Amino acid sequence: MKIVLVTGSAGLIGSESVRFFCNRGYTVVGIDNNMRRVFFGEDASTEWNRIRLTEEYGDRYIHYGADIRDQDAITEIFKTYGTDISLIIHAAAQPSHDWAAKDPYMDFSVNANGTLVLLENTRQICPEAVFIFCSTNKVYGDTPNYLPLVEQEFRWEIDPNHTYYQGIDELMSIDQSKHSLFGASKVAADVLVQEYGRYFNMKTASFRGGCLTGPSHSGTKLHGFLSYLMKCTMTGDKYQVFGYKGKQVRDNIHSFDLVNAFYHFYEAPRVAEVYNIGGSRYSNCSMLEAIQHCEAITDKKLNWTYVEDNRIGDHIWWISDVQKFRNHYPNWELTYSVTDILKEIYQNNLERWG
Repeated sequence: MKIVLVTGSAGLIGSESVRFFCNRGYTVVGIDNNMRRVFFGEDASTEWNRIRLTEEYGDRYIHYGADIRDQDAITEIFKTYGTDISLIIHAAAQPSHDWAAKDPYMDFSVNANGTLVLLENTRQICPEAVFIFCSTNKVYGDTPNYLPLVEQEFRWEIDPNHTYYQGIDELMSIDQSKHSLFGASKVAADVLVQEYGRYFNMKTASFRGGCLTGPSHSGTKLHGFLSYLMKCTMTGDKYQVFGYKGKQVRDNIHSFDLVNAFYHFYEAPRVAEVYNIGGSRYSNCSMLEAIQHCEAITDKKLNWTYVEDNRIGDHIWWISDVQKFRNHYPNWELTYSVTDILKEIYQNNLERWG
């Protein structure tokens, strides 16, 4: 029996992974102790999603409310399934710039130490398993902000003749830049994942995501850009835009497209790979453009204000170059645009937010 082990299994990417692999006949072991509620409050709780998964998949989904930093608990789970574990998708994290600065110890212990616990258990108990880590484009720090950006009416953009016009690739340095403490803890985890691959010849990959999104996101003020924006548009809650005139650009990848990329890697794994992964030129928007999309879909006006100060280490413009992954896995493709994503978030959350 092949087991897929997913951390952060009630979150956005974790729950998408559960559905993806359960629907393909795998048994999925999920680890999630709802730390998102600890980080961001009751509104960000993922309990609703955990309940939905257990109801939907029954015995195919086995849930553990363990903390990934708890070595004894995690080792016990790994030993229970042993070499039947063929894939680990590590999606658990403290995901916020601002929250990390409030409690650096907690941030680093979750993002870095938790990743180490999972890697070492994989090496000791199921070393042939594929290990996929949800990294982040924040490992590049604020280096992208020094690109020659051009201000347009609704967005910042880069010259069409520039090397990075199609997106930023994996060759950009992660060194000597301001990352935020969150970015630094994710760098530590990212490098650990690479090192376990290279040093121990394990099948590992760090997927450095742009904005990851979808209808299962428990969006909140400090994390979950499109989900929280749509929620505020639907409910009338106030929304704050931080800096860069609201013209900051993000590429947005639907959780299904990302997990499908994981699946392609799992089917033909490599050692110590790094991939920038996101919506690329296919799916991206500025904050102002996203507001326009939400207002058009809901036929409501967003109640928003502008704060001049941007978040420390935040990107002005980020579009991922996904060509390396496409070259390695040519059958993978993006299927959701920004408007597709926002329409699905709206439709799937009418009962919760409508």
